[in-house]
Amino acid sequence: MADLPNPFSPFDILSSRFERKPKEPKKIKTGVIKKLFSKKLAKKLFGKKFAIRTRSELMGQEFLTTAKGIEKSTDKGVAAKSKRPTLKISWATSLSEVKEAQRLRYKIFAEEMGANLPKNVEGLDIDDFDAYCDHLLIRDEETLKVVGTYRVLPPHKAQEIGRLYSDSEFDLTRLNHLRPKMVELGRSCVHMDYRSGAVIMALWSGLAQYMQKHHYEIMLGCASIPMADGGHFAASFFNSLSSEQMAPVENHAFPRLPLPLERLNGGLDVEPPPLIKGYLKLGAKICSAPAWDTEFNTADVLTMLRLSEINPRYAKHFLGTEV
Repeated sequence: MADLPNPFSPFDILSSRFERKPKEPKKIKTGVIKKLFSKKLAKKLFGKKFAIRTRSELMGQEFLTTAKGIEKSTDKGVAAKSKRPTLKISWATSLSEVKEAQRLRYKIFAEEMGANLPKNVEGLDIDDFDAYCDHLLIRDEETLKVVGTYRVLPPHKAQEIGRLYSDSEFDLTRLNHLRPKMVELGRSCVHMDYRSGAVIMALWSGLAQYMQKHHYEIMLGCASIPMADGGHFAASFFNSLSSEQMAPVENHAFPRLPLPLERLNGGLDVEPPPLIKGYLKLGAKICSAPAWDTEFNTADVLTMLRLSEINPRYAKHFLGTEV
């Protein structure tokens, strides 16, 4: 991942940022909520066999997030039918809510996935970007627990901090002209007991509402592919991409630490990771060859989605309109 300086420094900025009285979060229309929990839509996006059962599949994507049908994991790792939770979509409006997102991130990335994150007494995943980002929260309305999160870096805040997170992994020179209308997504994850199609679609709907409200046009982020096999799967996935799934050459980015594709078996017959597969179905494009993230031991590809290019088949579910 990006360089991680003093993990407590962002709170100096966060404290002043949240002193003023927050606005009430925008409510999501009931009609949109009903569409979020469509099993049929989840099946279309992620495939019939979409389920997260192994560490390699559990890795939260930087651009997406982890999910697995409408099921609940038991302590023994066996999927068991459970009552579908009532979910609430909101945005963090206080430092304490930001910490809830950071605590969930640490639990998943450091404790569950083994990422090399700085330790702190509160068990939080913190970096420089948190102070400049808006934090999307999905709560279980019964327990009020935060069970899913994204962070979003809007253009004016990216300009304030002077860079995107993705700048640490890629040379984004060819995308510089898009920065004023582009938001960066990252640090997405879902609690292990809530990895469902409903949660990920709630996250995506929250992002779509955010984009429309602020009139942003492009979403950018790093999609992470676990490298438990040494990178052969990641190399094969990248080699399997069609020209239609790749961004035009004028929008390509270049890894600062490229995955050594020439030394890997990139000819395996593989399916895209379920979540990346779902995102590609929405109309996202891959903008780069894989970058090697040594701290998370993942292969990251830069992924971009323009709202104007969302597949019309799914636009009404997330935008409420036909594109």
